[in-house]
Amino acid sequence: MIFRDKLSRFAVYALVFFVATAGMALAREAQEHAAQKTPHADTGGVPEFEGIVKVGLGKYFYLPPAKGFDIVVQGKIQGQDAGYLVGKEVRVKGSLFKDEPSVLIADTIEMKEGGQYSTIFTRGEEPVLEDHLDLNERANFQALKITAFNKSEEWEGKGKAKVFGKLEKATSPGGAEKYSIVVFDDKQKEVGKILVDSATDFARYYLMKLRLFDKFWFYIDIKQTVDLKTRRQTRELFHADLLFAGLY
Repeated sequence: MIFRDKLSRFAVYALVFFVATAGMALAREAQEHAAQKTPHADTGGVPEFEGIVKVGLGKYFYLPPAKGFDIVVQGKIQGQDAGYLVGKEVRVKGSLFKDEPSVLIADTIEMKEGGQYSTIFTRGEEPVLEDHLDLNERANFQALKITAFNKSEEWEGKGKAKVFGKLEKATSPGGAEKYSIVVFDDKQKEVGKILVDSATDFARYYLMKLRLFDKFWFYIDIKQTVDLKTRRQTRELFHADLLFAGLY
């Protein structure tokens, strides 16, 4: 009986300890999550992030500590685009873009060299995101389901749409990169290829961010259909412009 009472008390103490520990862990996780989303307190409410740039192209770059943000550079960085920053350790102060919460406009960029930061960019222009595709716009893209190369009604007249597939990249004789999107049926058998005539900087930037993934969604503007004879021989379905690429 005494042993049973001690065992019961031990179980209660263990449960209290578990709940307290779990609560502390959840609180700590919440604080860390808030720290990622909230500007540093010592910047007067201005978002500031430091780290090594992993991806950069055109006016867009990605800094891992700034999770959830695409950082936009309006203007040149020492005469170059955002690709100049890849691999460099930087400190960025910026402004949240009012029309898209996932965009941070870089106001100043400092680069670390020899243990010291020096300013390499100060914004002097209003941001212009001519090729950016925000969440609201993406919601209007209907998903294509392409089941056969000879069923052109599955894509013709659809305009802007999204399709799940795999990127295939080739190099033309002149050295230019050419993209195509391989699409599959429900049994993962290849149905055909969509020929990409052009890709925006925003789309190419996201292709770089998605380099570790095999398949994802492509947001496209559908153009002319390849003639049936060629489709039958090559499985090239239609031409399109690539506007964005993402996991959903």
